[in-house]
Amino acid sequence: MLTIQNLCKTFNPGTVNEKKALSGLSLHLDKGDFVTILGSNGAGKSTLFNAVTGAFIADSGRILLDGKDITFLPDYKRSTFIGHLFQDPLKGTAPHMTIEENLALAYLRAAKSGLGFSRIGKSDRARFRELLAQLDLGLEDRMKQPVGLLSGGQRQALTLLMATVVTPKLLLLDEHTAALDPATAEKVLDLTRRIVAEKQITCMMITHNLASSLQLGNRTIMMDSGRIVLDVKGEERAKLTADDLLEKFHAGAGKKLDNDRILLSAQ
Repeated sequence: MLTIQNLCKTFNPGTVNEKKALSGLSLHLDKGDFVTILGSNGAGKSTLFNAVTGAFIADSGRILLDGKDITFLPDYKRSTFIGHLFQDPLKGTAPHMTIEENLALAYLRAAKSGLGFSRIGKSDRARFRELLAQLDLGLEDRMKQPVGLLSGGQRQALTLLMATVVTPKLLLLDEHTAALDPATAEKVLDLTRRIVAEKQITCMMITHNLASSLQLGNRTIMMDSGRIVLDVKGEERAKLTADDLLEKFHAGAGKKLDNDRILLSAQ
């Protein structure tokens, strides 16, 4: 489903602020893969996502999605088939528009992107209500209310629904529960697990939680200095503990992991 070949990106080249964010990174995902990604700040995790979504064009390398070369495709065109959730619940929704209007924008962009101006109908509204009811947050009775009135957890759940209202080819989750309280975060994670499984979405999720990185999905990747230092799946992954992951990171990166959030999650 996704093939990344020798991707490189350096920010501020030739200056004192030069930063090599991606260093010849290569990766292949099969259809339906759910990959969790771990790494310290600056490891290149979000940069990888931004390269895939087209937030910038990489210095070199290729990105192919479902057999199509999207390396130079503009980000607004990629957004019709790539879903992207951020850590900040305020991103991804328009606060002054209603829940229904936000869902309509997401639906029309992905489902009817080539049809010019379009409108949603009665059947679309009924489907939105049905989807909202599945969140079990009471949002189906608040469709005419502005999104700005929702809590962080409600907005993040809505953003997840917007990203998958039309099944994307690829879903990117950039620590989408990090800003939520533990109970709400767990609820959004459960919702994520259910939607990804039911729709068989190919997904990558950045996390700082060692336990979640092994419990969710079918594959775990660890990054350091813009490269992949560990890629584990199957039976080998099933046998790993949080401490095992830290040891394998040390072996692959040549240094110990120094991110406090990740280390604390192992205790």
